[in-house]
Amino acid sequence: MPRYRLDIEYDGSAYAGWQRQAGQPSVQQAIEKAIHGFCGQTVSIRGAGRTDAGVHALGQVAHVDLQKDWNDDTVRDAVNAHLGLAGDTVAILAARKVADDFDARFSAVARHYLYRIVNRRARLAIDARRAWWVPRPLDADAMQAAARMLVGRHDFTTFRSIHCQAKSPVRTLDLLEVTRDNDVIEIRASARSFLHNQVRSMTGTLKRVGEGAWTPDDVKAALDAVDRTRCGPVAPPDGLYLTRVDYPAG
Repeated sequence: MPRYRLDIEYDGSAYAGWQRQAGQPSVQQAIEKAIHGFCGQTVSIRGAGRTDAGVHALGQVAHVDLQKDWNDDTVRDAVNAHLGLAGDTVAILAARKVADDFDARFSAVARHYLYRIVNRRARLAIDARRAWWVPRPLDADAMQAAARMLVGRHDFTTFRSIHCQAKSPVRTLDLLEVTRDNDVIEIRASARSFLHNQVRSMTGTLKRVGEGAWTPDDVKAALDAVDRTRCGPVAPPDGLYLTRVDYPAG
């Protein structure tokens, strides 16, 4: 059975997350139904990351085994046609055959996330459900200084959901960068893997620094406390995007 890698974009606003859930719409289920509509095969796809309800993706990756050796473009176009007929806000950007040992989740060597904050007095129209609206002025430079406190290998218990199922809270955060362009603040995070709610937890804490309630040293103290109660508010899912997943070359 040939294995296909699917590169996927979606607006997560209407879904209970990536993972299939009984009685709830999910991105995984939408794609599996579209594949069934295309070729009549019941499949279970594996994604690189289990994004939460309301979280978006510009570069999610999944793999699926199909019974027939289809042309790559046929898989992409046919699955997209069925997603469109169902009214799903999901698109297959690319489909291509890969080696049988390729695993969208376990073969990944890095995951990249973007969090978007729109920092202005006026409410959101175009970016509603696609960014976090923060009307109070934020100091992006202070947020960047605080972000540097979190880069590296740490016990991220403070920034881990109580529902996280990871065996260890230790992660290596390769990048956490805050930039501002007019009203838009972007927070970019990169690591081999993340804990449940880690990016949103870090973002909520950085926002607290931006509004002047915390200092960068307060963030370092919260990290060192390895205590979930020391975390700032968890940022809403609206502004979070899985932008890219990296795999070994070749």
